Amino acid sequence: MMLEAARCPNGHYHHPPHPRCPDCGDVPDGRIDLAERTATVVTWTSAFATPPGVREPNSVAIVEFDLDTSDDGTESGSASDGRSNDNSPGANDDGENGAPNEGGTVRAIGGLTTDEVAIGDRVKPVYVEQVRAPGAGIREPESQGWDGYRFEPL
Repeated sequence: MMLEAARCPNGHYHHPPHPRCPDCGDVPDGRIDLAERTATVVTWTSAFATPPGVREPNSVAIVEFDLDTSDDGTESGSASDGRSNDNSPGANDDGENGAPNEGGTVRAIGGLTTDEVAIGDRVKPVYVEQVRAPGAGIREPESQGWDGYRFEPL
C-alpha cells in the first residue's frame, strides 16, 4: 500500500492527492510514495474523547516530508544528480517540457504509534492493518478500508 502524494506540473506536492492542485488548480501529473521516507513532527496532540472503535488516547501528528533530503540525511539535489536545492519556482526544472524534479516538502496528518513524541522528532510511516476497530460506529462497515499508516518515532 502506498502513502501517496500528488505532484502538479508547477512542482507543488499534496497529501492526500486531489483531482486539482490546491495551490494553482492544475491537474496533477505525477505521484510519489511517502511510505519509505522519513518525516519531521511539526505538531501533535492526543485526544481522550474518541469515537467508537478509536483507541484512547488517540495521538495524531502533522508531519513534514523533506523531498530534497534522502533518508540518510544527504541532499538529493547535490552535484551528483545535477539538481539545485533552490525551491523557488522553476529552480528544479529538468529542462524537459518544464517538468519539475522532486523537491520541496509535503505535509501529512496521521496517527502516532505512541504518545512519546515531541515537535521536531523524526518519524517513519508504518503500515497497520487496522487504524480503528472495523465496523464500530459505521453504518456500512464493508464499504470501508480499515488499513493505513501511523507514524513511529525513529
